[in-house]
Amino acid sequence: MSRGLAAAGPRAAMAGEMRQGGKLLLTGGVSSVEGAAGGGLASWALIAGNETDAGIGAKAHATYVALPDFDLTSGGVAVGIKDRVELSFARQSFDTRDAGAALGLGKGFRFGQDIYGAKVRLIGSAVYDQDRILPQISIGVQHKRADKAPIIRAVGGRQSNGTDFYVAATKIILSRSLVVNATVRVTKANQFGLLGFGGDRNDAYKAKFEGSAGMLVRRNLLVGAEYRTRPSNLGFAREQRGLDVFAAWSASKHVALTAAYVDLGDVATVRRQRGLFLSVQGSL
Repeated sequence: MSRGLAAAGPRAAMAGEMRQGGKLLLTGGVSSVEGAAGGGLASWALIAGNETDAGIGAKAHATYVALPDFDLTSGGVAVGIKDRVELSFARQSFDTRDAGAALGLGKGFRFGQDIYGAKVRLIGSAVYDQDRILPQISIGVQHKRADKAPIIRAVGGRQSNGTDFYVAATKIILSRSLVVNATVRVTKANQFGLLGFGGDRNDAYKAKFEGSAGMLVRRNLLVGAEYRTRPSNLGFAREQRGLDVFAAWSASKHVALTAAYVDLGDVATVRRQRGLFLSVQGSL
């Protein structure tokens, strides 16, 4: 956060931004890999888009995750309605490259899934409630439809379609230039849902944690880290936590770039999938 903004006080700064008809930079979050407003791996309580409760905002993203043996691409849109309701859609494609042949699927075999999301802000405002400890709290749902049902069944997955439910709490502390988030997701997704839901080891929903912390080192630059736990339902391959260290730069009110180092652990028996996360978002 700039010294000028800090000296003027958060409410004065926010009032100035409000007269411009939009949110402060980066306070709509960036696009998570599943399409909701948040960090790279985690969904946050923030509502997508630049508009406050006076209008309707929107965000579109394109994301590329380059791992040693796999590639993940994600593209999608999210609409924020009066900073209260968010609707989102994302399409993911997971390229197995040479590892596909080693796994018996064929070189360059691709898994894909569509993710339909909805989020509602229940209470609080991450930005405007600076005189209260209460964070912004939202609940959300993500329905995921994977497209390789026969392969999913062959590796032990129980369903190719499934739904995640989550509650997220996000607080932006302007006086400290901090952003913190905690999300509890109830899920049985395998590899975010790309390998279906439930498995031969477990077919029950489990509560998993997503934590994020970041610092605004400049008014338009947020750096931080995320940690996300995931269920391990399939017997043929242990699934592990994911984490990233990220930098999100808002080039303007309407364009933001995110770069991260991401570690997804072992993926489909292939160890140590650590690589680069790049995402570009356009927002209104």
